[in-house]
Amino acid sequence: MLVFWEQRLAFLATPKTGSTAIAAALESLAAVSIQRPPLLKHTTVHRYRRFIGPYLEAASKDTFTLVALMREPTDWLGSWYRFRQRDETEPAKSTRDLSFDEFVRAWCQDTRPDFADVGSQSRFLRPRQGEGVDRLFRYEAIATFVHFLEDRLGCEVILPRLNVSPEGATVLTPATEALLREVAAEDFALYATLTD
Repeated sequence: MLVFWEQRLAFLATPKTGSTAIAAALESLAAVSIQRPPLLKHTTVHRYRRFIGPYLEAASKDTFTLVALMREPTDWLGSWYRFRQRDETEPAKSTRDLSFDEFVRAWCQDTRPDFADVGSQSRFLRPRQGEGVDRLFRYEAIATFVHFLEDRLGCEVILPRLNVSPEGATVLTPATEALLREVAAEDFALYATLTD
């Protein structure tokens, strides 16, 4: 999470949407940068609106624009699947011996095994009540987000390639894709509201 005090802007680091690269590029400009532990780095909209946002707005006597990125849901799960194939992944969370289809089916279960317990973007980005994100950008159109940041921060933004998941096959059977669209209906519906 990054907070830009003078610009009254806060960026939520949705997991697997380039947040490490964004932090690397912009951390020096931020008044507040929370990169560790992951629970705080990836502060949800609900926690921001309940705890951090009210504090910032009380201290500044002004409102902050809250922004975040969202990735196409199947691609987002594909990134998690590939990320957890790395050698350094702890065994219980590793996907090395699984197909993407198996990973997605596990993610669709009511009780997810450790390797598939990665949450969901809709839970991260939607408030339990009240306000959500002010501006939500498509990860796939990150150039639009970069232009927004450049306008708001008044400087050129160049994102490095960091924390990139390894390459790998992310093919789903039609049955698994249908199951995913049913279980992740909120994610797909939220993503469908975004424009480039």
